[in-house]
Amino acid sequence: FQKSLNETFGADKYSEARKEVLTNMFSRPMQMALYFCTGVLEDETLFRHYALNVPFYTHFTSPIRRYADIIVHRLLSASLGTSPPIKMEKDAIQLQADHCNDRKMASKRVQELSADLFFGIFVRVRA
Repeated sequence: FQKSLNETFGADKYSEARKEVLTNMFSRPMQMALYFCTGVLEDETLFRHYALNVPFYTHFTSPIRRYADIIVHRLLSASLGTSPPIKMEKDAIQLQADHCNDRKMASKRVQELSADLFFGIFVRVRA
């Protein structure tokens, strides 16, 4: 995909901006990953990672970034036996996951609207 964009838009002063806008527009329809508590889902096919083609997948980054990552680190550590189990019921964990998903979706929407606004201003200035 990236190679096609590079070949199509050449190297003029606006080519990078055009590629950025189109890459953003093409990636919007992709399904966002969601946080969930495996203990509340019965369908294990929901645990898979489509792009990596693995049946069980969990994602996390440094726990200093997001609260969801702190929870994942604590659960993973407890499951490996390196720390005591966390004192949260699975329904409470799912409520936290739902809240994190809501905030992530709101953040993504603001980012998209900001990009739309910038693009509108960019087109207006160039017209």
